[in-house]
Amino acid sequence: MSDKNEDTKIFSAIYKAVADQDAKCVDAGQKFLNQSLSVLSKIRVPSNLADAVSAILHCQGTVITTGMGKAGHAARKCSSSLCSLSFKSSYVHPGDAAHGDIGIAGPSDVMLAFSTSGKTREVLETIDFARNLGVGRVVSITSHPDSPIREMSDVVVDMGEVVEAGHLSLAPTTSILVMLLFADMIALVAAEIKGVTREQYGVRHHGGYLGQKCRGEA
Repeated sequence: MSDKNEDTKIFSAIYKAVADQDAKCVDAGQKFLNQSLSVLSKIRVPSNLADAVSAILHCQGTVITTGMGKAGHAARKCSSSLCSLSFKSSYVHPGDAAHGDIGIAGPSDVMLAFSTSGKTREVLETIDFARNLGVGRVVSITSHPDSPIREMSDVVVDMGEVVEAGHLSLAPTTSILVMLLFADMIALVAAEIKGVTREQYGVRHHGGYLGQKCRGEA
């Protein structure tokens, strides 16, 4: 009987530990969500949105996006979205840019640079490389007010001060959400002004559910 009681105590202790861990996870998750929503609730339409959209609409060549780290993922996603919305676009990794990939850039192109700090050396170098090859318009999406990227850009989409969610407030979290939000805003507003239709969108989605939906097949 004593052995059975001991087993019951052990199982109860394990169950309590698991329950406590679950509760801690839920609490931490809710805190993270609240922090993220708080940041997003303060976002406003950039005062110079029209300038950023105009740069995309009047680009005669390629909209080249660039960014490092997590911001680089946002830049890559932006380029993909622009392509699907009928704008010619390509992502260039700053590291690869220094080893020849910046050769894609030319006078008819626009560069869209992503950097929360606006101080990332590789991104700043990529802008310099692009300028050397004749790129005349640089649009940047950044946060820090003292960032050198502001002086290097023709249009600065200001994210404002963004506090990262999470217990460290260091890992790029809310800053990337805001960055993606502004990037999608620029792309979708440009597409709307350009008059991109469902049919045109569908032509660029020959596979998958979205393509079927545009063609009335889903």
